[in-house]
Amino acid sequence: MTIHDIKKTLWAAADKLRANVDAAEYKHLVLGLIFLKYISDTFQARRDELTRRFGDEQDDYFLHGADADDIAAELEDRDYYKEVNVFWVPEAARWENLRAQAKQADIGKRIDDALVLIEGENPKLKGILDKRYARAQLPDGKLGELVDLISSIGFGASGQSAKDILGQVYEYFLGQFASAEGKKGGQFYTPASIVQTLVAVLAPHHGKVYDPCCGSGGMFVQSEKFIEAHGGKLGDVSIYGQESNPTTWRLAAMNLAIRGIDFNLGKEPTDTFTRNQHPDLRADFVLANPPFNISDWWHGSLEGDPRWVYGTPPAGNANYAWLQHMLYHLRPGGRAGIVLANGSMSSSQNSEGDIRRAMVEADVVEVMVALPGQLFFNTQIPACLWFLRKPTGSPLPKGEGSGVRASGDYPRQGEVLFIDARKLGRMVSRVQCELSEDDIARIANTVHAWRNTSPLPPGEGPGVRATGAQTEDRRPNQHTALPDDLRQFARQLRQTSTPAEQWLWQALRDRRMAAAKFRRQHPLDPYVLDFYCHDLKLAIELDGSQHNSDAGRQHDQRREAFITQQGITTLRFWNNEAQQQPEAVLEAIYNAVAMRQAAPSPLAPLPVGEGYRDIPGFCRSVPLAEIAEHGHVLTPGRYVGAEAVEDDDEAFADKMARLTEQLGEQMAKGAELDQLIRQKLGGLGYEF
Repeated sequence: MTIHDIKKTLWAAADKLRANVDAAEYKHLVLGLIFLKYISDTFQARRDELTRRFGDEQDDYFLHGADADDIAAELEDRDYYKEVNVFWVPEAARWENLRAQAKQADIGKRIDDALVLIEGENPKLKGILDKRYARAQLPDGKLGELVDLISSIGFGASGQSAKDILGQVYEYFLGQFASAEGKKGGQFYTPASIVQTLVAVLAPHHGKVYDPCCGSGGMFVQSEKFIEAHGGKLGDVSIYGQESNPTTWRLAAMNLAIRGIDFNLGKEPTDTFTRNQHPDLRADFVLANPPFNISDWWHGSLEGDPRWVYGTPPAGNANYAWLQHMLYHLRPGGRAGIVLANGSMSSSQNSEGDIRRAMVEADVVEVMVALPGQLFFNTQIPACLWFLRKPTGSPLPKGEGSGVRASGDYPRQGEVLFIDARKLGRMVSRVQCELSEDDIARIANTVHAWRNTSPLPPGEGPGVRATGAQTEDRRPNQHTALPDDLRQFARQLRQTSTPAEQWLWQALRDRRMAAAKFRRQHPLDPYVLDFYCHDLKLAIELDGSQHNSDAGRQHDQRREAFITQQGITTLRFWNNEAQQQPEAVLEAIYNAVAMRQAAPSPLAPLPVGEGYRDIPGFCRSVPLAEIAEHGHVLTPGRYVGAEAVEDDDEAFADKMARLTEQLGEQMAKGAELDQLIRQKLGGLGYEF
């Protein structure tokens, strides 16, 4: 069973036990138990390790002449656990003891008592653990069943593997609860694909990372994953956060503790603007998804606040308060990535237009990304990503505008990169869209190519530097005119396509195969490819029985050799495969697309020094003077233009004639069916 299967199975079982309990209440019961099992398992794994090492003569921890009582006493030394960031768990609070009592009527009180004991031994957890089990409104026996269910997580795995599984289950459950709660779910959870995009662009691999509205800590968790994936060290990053909602603040603390991440979320859950928990912090990276368009955020004490470098935000909307708060907490040279409502890019209400103008003129706006819709659980408001940079220069003199002048240590000074990603993403449910790994890589690679940077410095992991240019462009028929008879033959094939071809064409268009664009019956003189992706040089062929003859196989060999010479990869399937095993066919195509997208591609955005180029409809680097001409509006769609329309090799007059004929046939068929229905009803004595 894969980890994905484990997560789905556990969620289905846990959701079944929920009965009629509200998801907002139930999530604290489930996530609290997962956390309790995590710290207990981690403690026991460390205890087992110490027991083994105390008896190993070759180990530094070997205890000479120690008997069983001596080893038992040594195992009670808290320092052995603290040195590896493991929480001390008193015996009465250990998971196996609770599991043994899971069927007792007072299991809720026993769990609460265990949490009290753990808090008493670990000051860092004081006030974080939610002791609500004794009063949980679950049907009789359901809490005990939940304990048994969570006991199965990581069962039989090694210590580190069990911890990893628990961490993934915790994260998966957070997302599922956010989905179950709908609008309220967005208050504590930012969809993973958005967080991954912020992290991929900012590459927070060192220094201080700050989130002033951290929710359940997803930004920090993804930062940790990025560091580990790129060969960095988790200890190189310090985590700072703040959250006003007490229960969400606890979720964040548990989410970080379950992964062994050291953190500072402030002394208490409280408002970021009026009770800033980190007033002196200057972070290397800020990642945040603040609540959109808050109207009741203002307090009189904020008048003249030093954070309002570019102008006082309007009392009726906190968007520009968040932007300036994050800029204020960046160190010189630091970068921030913020999720905000689309309206923030163009609003001129009250002082917002003036603040945005001042920020643009000060060159602190680096990248703007428009996102696809339906990414969030809690709102259908279209969103965007702001990427800001903190200049290292000095304040501008009076009369030269407001804010701070950017210094010469940034690439692309005096420009803003605009990315229109609204066409990316895929629907994962009827109401939910998410960015795929390919979408995220495309956005991040574009930014790093534009900056001419790699996410990690040399020697700190491979990073995700954008792919380089290919010296030879061998795209078929880019400039060569095709004979008219071949084009005509391709059009005839489109009009007489087999049922399998029709199904696959619909699937390729609807599922978009990680945003890859395919064309059907594509002419490649002297052949016609069933389906062809120009960007990836990938062809798909559906073969009928004629290909199984000697003559057919010889023809296919010649054809395959020619296509391969053009640098094109071909996937071949039998027609009956597509009809009998459609999901297997689609999976094979998707995997091939993913592999081709991971390889160097002539269409991948290139580093500046190797030929970064604007891509109409997707990205464009725009000088500040042009932005000023547009009233300092920062909507990407205004600047990137429209993407080139792909020629389908069918003349307009021919297409209209074909479509008109097709429509006539369908209307005639419809009339026949209408008459047949009338006759049938008439025969039953129903006339109209």
